Amino acid sequence: MIDKLRAIARRAARPDAAVGAGSLISRLAGLVRVRIFAHYFGLRDAADAFNAAFRIPNLLQNLFGEGALSGSFIPVHAGLRARGEHEAAAQTARTVFALLALAISLLVLLGVVAAPVLVDLIAPGFGGGKRDLTVTLVRVLFPGAGILVISAWCLGVLNSHGRFLLSYTAPVAWNAAMIATLLVFGRGRDLDTLALYLAWGSVVGSALQFGVQAPAAWALSRGGALALSVPVRQAVRNFMPVLVSRGAVQITGYIDAMIASLLPTGAVTGLTNAQLLYTLPVSLFGIAISAAELPAMSGDAARDSAPGGRSDALRRRIDAGLQRLAFFIVPSAVAFVSLGDVVAATLLQTGRFRPEDSRYVWAILAGSSVGLLATTMARLYSVAHYALGDTKRPLRYALVRLVLVTTLGYACAILLPPVIGLAPEWGAAGLTASAGVAGWVEFVLLRHSITTRIGSTGVRASHMARLWSAGLAAAVIAWAVRMIVPPFGPLLRGAVVLPAFGASYLGVALLLGISIPGVRRRG
Repeated sequence: MIDKLRAIARRAARPDAAVGAGSLISRLAGLVRVRIFAHYFGLRDAADAFNAAFRIPNLLQNLFGEGALSGSFIPVHAGLRARGEHEAAAQTARTVFALLALAISLLVLLGVVAAPVLVDLIAPGFGGGKRDLTVTLVRVLFPGAGILVISAWCLGVLNSHGRFLLSYTAPVAWNAAMIATLLVFGRGRDLDTLALYLAWGSVVGSALQFGVQAPAAWALSRGGALALSVPVRQAVRNFMPVLVSRGAVQITGYIDAMIASLLPTGAVTGLTNAQLLYTLPVSLFGIAISAAELPAMSGDAARDSAPGGRSDALRRRIDAGLQRLAFFIVPSAVAFVSLGDVVAATLLQTGRFRPEDSRYVWAILAGSSVGLLATTMARLYSVAHYALGDTKRPLRYALVRLVLVTTLGYACAILLPPVIGLAPEWGAAGLTASAGVAGWVEFVLLRHSITTRIGSTGVRASHMARLWSAGLAAAVIAWAVRMIVPPFGPLLRGAVVLPAFGASYLGVALLLGISIPGVRRRG
């Protein structure tokens, strides 16, 4: 019995389990925030303004924060610690913090001043009071985004020391501040005023998120004097290619928002809601596995590149990661296509968010399912490139994706709907579907690059076929349950139908001989 408990504890302490648990907790808090937001704002103009405004400074966080900083800083910092150079690691961490704080302060100031120009770039379809509100919100939100970038430095330090859970649960503090703002000020105020209060709540939450992590991160980098050492210069050199590469991926979401602003009212918020839902499995599994594997892959790559070393360890790690991703992402994609209205209604349908809004989000979710698996796996392949010290190929492939997202997105969202007789607002579904096609192109390029260097990688076709079969069978069972249950409200219906889908998927997977990640089979 004691041995079993120890085995469970070891599995729970695995880095990907810690990242997944932290992401799950913070994402659940985010879903509560979005549900309350939907209750008060629905798909009104103020909702579009807030979501568009939030995207602009959030780009700063996405570009400089977790993605670029992790891909450039963690391999250097973790490498120093692995070689026992703890003083150099602390010095690198402190110097990177100082450089990052200076750069972000200047960018926040520039963003506040240039807010009107940025709004016209991101939301060219906004005008009048809607545009004015968006500009005001951008100016309030920018400092908070800057604080979140600094918070990403804490995440890098904590992850390098194996402290995954704290860094990935810290966003709960940010979500809690926004939830509290909505609950305290939501009743009886006009939506424009409430949006402004919520923006200030976001800034307070950003400070709380940083404050939760800062003491531990600062203590772990204690004793490091500032110096532009060789490791610091290496991290800075790596930063720009990773910044542009991850930035190209992030910018695709902003291009979608820009095109959505040309569609009728509700498209921007509908797209934002759908993105929150379809990035949930990416965050829980894709980011969890990729973030946890980066330090380990860096070690494997270093050992494989040593005299007499081979690429077997890195290849096995990539294959294992891809198989774990596929197990969770395949049913997510199936659920978004077959039960997207149930998912949206369960999480968002309350107050001003109506049943027709749930169906609208369902269409956007269905489009996103086209590239969900490719986008998630591509992230792991990008991390493998970074572990090998290659930041240029992911950059080139991300730029290819960016071009495809722009051209295909505009064609599918703006030009295609009137040609096939659809109302303009349904172009939002074309946006996510076209982004999925671009994601598959990037995935193929990244996989080919890794295969060329270390040998064949990927999930076997027979295994993937069994996963899709299990997902489709679960969808059929869930639809049968949906048809026979009484006409419950959205929350209760979701509480019956969605667990039926999940349980059916696990059951069919076991019948087909598919191993469940984290569960050791007997015999």
